[in-house]
Amino acid sequence: MGKSAKISNVPNAPAFSAYRSTTNQSVTSGSWTKVQAQTEEFDTASAYDNATNYRFTPQVAGYYQVSGNVYFTGSNVTTVGVSIYKNGSNFKLGTSLAGTPNSEAGASVSSLIYLNGSTDYVELFGIAAGTSPAIYAGQNLSWFQASLVRPA
Repeated sequence: MGKSAKISNVPNAPAFSAYRSTTNQSVTSGSWTKVQAQTEEFDTASAYDNATNYRFTPQVAGYYQVSGNVYFTGSNVTTVGVSIYKNGSNFKLGTSLAGTPNSEAGASVSSLIYLNGSTDYVELFGIAAGTSPAIYAGQNLSWFQASLVRPA
């Protein structure tokens, strides 16, 4: 492969895109909640668990672009936030919005993250303050995705 490996030389270069599809996901106001993105648009290396843990665990070490969006509904939703968790810990905080109470609000996050290709995993979490907040279901509303940018 020479001095630098090309993504095209990595068999099944990991990439996935998933979204919350069926019903809105209830959350506890003011608590970080894992987004259960259960419908995959694609998962090139079967590295995303869309049924149990809702996490991406690629088996190729490298640098991954990880992105997500969470859209909340509820009453008096005043603050929303989103974060990428790495190995179970809050790792990269995305937008956090506060303002006039609304019935809907969204937040996004994107970051380049190194994953070791064996035990590292990432998850998408959201937080909302308000009355009966819920993560909105919808392909264009609450989604999580990652792709290999450069092998290690």
